[in-house]
Amino acid sequence: HVQLVESGGGSVQVGGSLRLSCVLSGYTGGGNCAGWFRQTPGKEREGLALIYTGGGSSYYADSVRGRFTVSQDRNKNTIYLAMSRMMPEDTAMYYCALTTRSQYCSSSYLNAPRVYNYWGQGTQVTVS
Repeated sequence: HVQLVESGGGSVQVGGSLRLSCVLSGYTGGGNCAGWFRQTPGKEREGLALIYTGGGSSYYADSVRGRFTVSQDRNKNTIYLAMSRMMPEDTAMYYCALTTRSQYCSSSYLNAPRVYNYWGQGTQVTVS
């Protein structure tokens, strides 16, 4: 069955960089949409970036465009989120997610976590 496992979270100073990884297993690859989301206590889950696993098209939230980059390594079945120029407001639990319905891979669905079938357990990022 499909599993997503995030890693790479931790503490970073303001202005620093961090790269999160999400290893995907148990799925057929290509033609899906993978996304990165984050959440802080009491707030809704926020969509940050999406990538179409079949072709690499990507989409970003305004809050992270230019600072965060989503990418994939198909050979490793891994999705990455490279974060730079980090700010205290980037502190959150970060999740990767996968939907097998590629039609949702667009900026219109950046803040639609409900369309994602599979989720990782999350990795904490703290910026101070």
